Amino acid sequence: MSEKYVSLRNLTLSYGKTVAVPNLNLDVVEGELIALLGPSGCGKTTTMRAIAGLLTPTSGTIVIDGRDVTRVAANKRGIGLVFQSYALFPHLSAFENVAFGLRLQKMPETEIRQRTEAGIATVGLAGFEKRKPAEMSGGQQQRLALARSLVMEPKVLLLDEPLSNLDARLRLEMRTELQRVQKKTGVTMVFVTHDQSEALALADRIVLMKDGKIEQLGTPHQLYAEPATAFAAEFMGFENIFRVQGENLVSDFGQLPLGFKATSPMLAWRPSGVQVGQGPLSGRVSASSFAGGHREYVIDTALGQIKADAPIETLEVPLGENIAFDLPKSNARQLSA
Repeated sequence: MSEKYVSLRNLTLSYGKTVAVPNLNLDVVEGELIALLGPSGCGKTTTMRAIAGLLTPTSGTIVIDGRDVTRVAANKRGIGLVFQSYALFPHLSAFENVAFGLRLQKMPETEIRQRTEAGIATVGLAGFEKRKPAEMSGGQQQRLALARSLVMEPKVLLLDEPLSNLDARLRLEMRTELQRVQKKTGVTMVFVTHDQSEALALADRIVLMKDGKIEQLGTPHQLYAEPATAFAAEFMGFENIFRVQGENLVSDFGQLPLGFKATSPMLAWRPSGVQVGQGPLSGRVSASSFAGGHREYVIDTALGQIKADAPIETLEVPLGENIAFDLPKSNARQLSA
């Protein structure tokens, strides 16, 4: 297995005079499912477009399977693409949609049929060969788009926000399906998303991007449990992030005693890491909402608003009343500035 199946070296990507991605370096392992994660405008889709050959780098190199493809046309790179819109041909059957690329390569009809039928079966659509896209659900159309790319036997499969058009239930189903197909075929996948839950559920590694740069790179567990910066922590669900001065937490609004000495300039807590109902600190409940297994509170404090989750079985505190809470050291994540 190559440790550098896809290698981006000193890659700079621009739109006119605007630099979207400055000097990016990234290696993708063969057979890996890697997620490019981040907010809109962070450079993740721009990076994917460059790998696909849809955007020419300003500088730097792109190597796939040992071959420099920086200046190679998109259709000569061995890349598969699955778009957010699926881009299926509405007038063609499922079978013909999947077979389309193979026919362009003028393969023998027997091979086209074998590969198309195998591709359709791989994504769980056997029996749907004669249906048109309009006769299929959103999840089935997504699988069809996936099969169309897989039958081309791409070196790398790129997926650009492929689940964003699906409802919540179908997104969960397609996450499982994508994992199954990727493990079965062994294809190297680069998955672009702004949804951290998708990245956490699907990826072998996550590339968290900010302003065209890699903010943090690691396994889902590392990104979730060990964010290195305030941006990474906030993006991965640490909604309470404060500066540290001595033994106090400080913000633009005020300060609160920390109760222990921190060794980093910033500390962060998930809402689930805030202890509610007891503790040395208190604030006023400004919002409260039922969230199934827990209740979500917004607490106004001298630091500003603190978000906390409380077990649903604990006594509900009405809006406007004070609530005791604690920010335990054991639940804090220490961050660099």
